[in-house]
Amino acid sequence: MTQALNTSMKLLIDFFPIILFFITYHQAGAITENTAIGQLFDSSQPEIIVATMLATAVAIISSFIQVGGYWLKNRSVEKMHIFSLLLITILGGITIAFGDPAFIQWKPTVLNWVFAAAFLISQYVGKSSLVHRMMSSQISLPDAVWKRLNLSWVVFFIISGLANIYVAFYYAVELDEKTRMDTWVNFKLFGLLGLTVIFVIAQAFYLARYMTPEEDANQDGNNA
Repeated sequence: MTQALNTSMKLLIDFFPIILFFITYHQAGAITENTAIGQLFDSSQPEIIVATMLATAVAIISSFIQVGGYWLKNRSVEKMHIFSLLLITILGGITIAFGDPAFIQWKPTVLNWVFAAAFLISQYVGKSSLVHRMMSSQISLPDAVWKRLNLSWVVFFIISGLANIYVAFYYAVELDEKTRMDTWVNFKLFGLLGLTVIFVIAQAFYLARYMTPEEDANQDGNNA
């Protein structure tokens, strides 16, 4: 259970650029009006376009900081972090260049579905699945349980990607563009974060049934 919670914390740290995106988007008006940053944008552009472009730029910069900080701490960078950085740089760059929020709105879905594909492929290619590689040093599980656990992550990533598409492009289409964009930005942080927390808690309870008192004591000792 402890390892599952540690894994969840690692995932939540990955929300750092998303949190800054959220804050910047909702405070874009104050930022552009009270700082020199406002001179970088065309005042004739719609409010949500300026807010999205500014928030996207902050998310790209924070992603570079995130990866750089991880490297300084561990002297290595995970492939998924590199892919996420490339994805937000490319899609975010297109959003900024063309002033079209749709590109950055696709980013969570593409990222989640790539994760889903990676976890699914690892189930059948290689000696062990991604979940097994991440957690096997902390808990011993039957092979069938490792497979179910890995597939549960696949399903989670697929559902998260579909949920993002729905909120971004199909939810409340009768509303004005700003309201819909505000809704997506809020969902990008609270909705996806909420889904992650719920899933990880459910996974922790699922793993608890396979934990022996000795394993639980060893994990508590390792994390003391």
